[in-house]
Amino acid sequence: MRRLNPGRVELLIHCALVLGSTLGAAQAQASEALARKNDCLGCHAVATKLVGPAYKDVAAKYAGQPDAQAQLVQSIRNGSVGKWGDLPMPAHPKLSEADAKKLAAWVLGSK
Repeated sequence: MRRLNPGRVELLIHCALVLGSTLGAAQAQASEALARKNDCLGCHAVATKLVGPAYKDVAAKYAGQPDAQAQLVQSIRNGSVGKWGDLPMPAHPKLSEADAKKLAAWVLGSK
């Protein structure tokens, strides 16, 4: 087995970090675009409460729950009421399961 010199290892680690952050930023932009396309941002914002809760507050509420993404996907696709007050969140049944998962992951990553 061939050993890499320390300088080469550093370069590889740096490249992996840059690639990971670039991919993460692209996914975040894609998910924000998906939220805009589906009118999510008409009722929600990342940092402030509008009609519905801020996404950062949703992320905080579900932090550490292993089934958080599944719960959010269900709320997105089927709607919900009573989780954040009396105003219901409308259902989005035409939104694909894959897109609902992307949105849920994006929401859970909000800070």
